[in-house]
Parts: sequence; structure tokens; C-alpha cells
Amino acid sequence: MRLVQSVSAAVAASSLLLLAACGSDDASAAGASSPSSSGEGVSVVASTDVYGAIVSAIAGDDVEVTSIIDDPSADPHSYEANTRTQLAVADADLVVANGGGYDDFMGTLLSSSDSQATVIDVVELSGREAEAEAAGEELNEHVWYDLEAVAKLSEQLVSSLSTVDPDHAGDYEARGAEFAGQVQGLIDAEAEARPGTQGAGVAITEPVPDYLLDALGAENRTPEEFSEAIEEGGDVAPAVLQETLDLFSGGQVAALVYNEQTTGAETEQVLAAAEAAGVAVVPVTETLPEGEDYVTWMQANIDAVSAALSA
Repeated sequence: MRLVQSVSAAVAASSLLLLAACGSDDASAAGASSPSSSGEGVSVVASTDVYGAIVSAIAGDDVEVTSIIDDPSADPHSYEANTRTQLAVADADLVVANGGGYDDFMGTLLSSSDSQATVIDVVELSGREAEAEAAGEELNEHVWYDLEAVAKLSEQLVSSLSTVDPDHAGDYEARGAEFAGQVQGLIDAEAEARPGTQGAGVAITEPVPDYLLDALGAENRTPEEFSEAIEEGGDVAPAVLQETLDLFSGGQVAALVYNEQTTGAETEQVLAAAEAAGVAVVPVTETLPEGEDYVTWMQANIDAVSAALSA
């Protein structure tokens, strides 16, 4: 799902600049000031609480982290910027945005606040957009389910935080190494589960979990027109909906991975069809469940999906 807010993609693209993994250039490239010279604490703004949690794991108590979308019960489609978020972005030393058209509102917030923050665009950092273009495929922008992308983000955060706050560079490096080890543990968990999930048929309502499914070797058998329509908030053609429903009655899939933050008439029909056919249903979300950190949440996703596919 894209988090949309009447934003020009051109404005967003011009506002979100990718940081190369060169820590020495981070501050000068975006004009960020060092807290050691300004006397102020470090402030980081993330577009969603998923990225806020990742930042917090590395920044610890040395940084104030604000997540713009942080309500686990909220539908991100309905997000609207407000004065609080505008001020937070204006005061930020570092901004983390998903990019790839997912959170274009961040570009508007940055440009309208005349922010001087260093900006990390996770999609660009991941290299997934370039890969999709080279393959002639649509970009799947939900890169927080891509553990390799999260590992790259971890490395970049250590570099960027150390640049804007060199006094705590050692702390950022230590916490970054710990977090990177935890992410590697998640990658290992996917690899360990893959022999039991390789080739298993799966249906989705949106491409939110596709990177996880790919890592497990599952075969997404959902008609592309269905998941695209749901993601874009459009209507599903009757024939496409029926083709999707037939996946369950025909025993073609072992599980339905269901984005529970975006529901409607068509997704409810698909959910009902899966339940009626005795197909396992695994709910996933785009934001963190209350009280969970990134690693705990993603491990639970891996466990739930792999259990459903290997049953």
C-alpha cells in the first residue's frame, strides 16, 4: 500500500536524496549541523514506526526519534500531515523515508519546511528500484520486509548518526553491530525455513509481504491485477476476483497472507473464501504492533508464514 497525500511525485523525488554509504559526506551533503557544535540534541524523524524502531535500536537514548505514522490500528491511506509533523521535520537532523512512491508526503514535508536534514531514502539505498527497472518489472516498495535492505539501512544509520553526532559515534557503532547481528539472525531464520516452504502456493491481498515470501521460496499465485487493484484502492474486475477466489476452492494455495490494515469488500470476500476452504490465514501489517520492536515483529512474521506454508 502506498501512503498517499495529494503529493506531486516530482516534488517528492526532488526532496528525497539518497546518501551513499560514505559517512564522511553525510553532514555536508545535506547541510546538517553537528549537535556537538550547536549544543542541541539529535532529532530523527521517520515516516513510519517501523523505521522509527530501527533507528531507536541503533540510536538508543542519545537521540529523539519521532515516527510520523505510529498507530498500529490506523489505515495509512488516510494519513494527513499536521502542524506537529511539520515542526518535527523542520527541526530534524536526520530523516528516514521509505521512498519508492510509498510515502511521498515526506517530500512535501521536507520541501515546505525548508528542512536542512540529512535524508535516507531506503528504497534507493536498497537498490531494489534499479533492479526492477533493469528487469522491466514493477517496484515492490515495501522494503522493510526485505532483510538485506534493512541490513543496508542499519549500516547507513550508523554512518549518518555518527556524522551528525560524533561524540556518540562509538555507541552508534556498537548498537549498530548488535542490530546487524539480529537482522542476520532473521536472514538465517528465513534460510532455515526455506526447505519446508519452497514452492508452496500462496495468495496475498497486497504485495506487502512479497520480499518475505520470495525469501521463503513461496509461489505467489494471486492474479497480479487483484493485488495491484487492492494496493491502489481501485475496483477489482469480477473475473479477476473470481480467479482469486478459485485459488482457495481449487486447493491451489497453502495460505493467504492478508494485509489487515487495508480491508474492503473484495478482501473480505477473499478472506471468507480462504477460511471456508480451510486455508491458513496469516495477517500482516505495515506498521509495528503495539509494544513490539522490529526484530521481534519480523521474527513472528517469518514464523507465522513459514508454519502456514509448511503445514
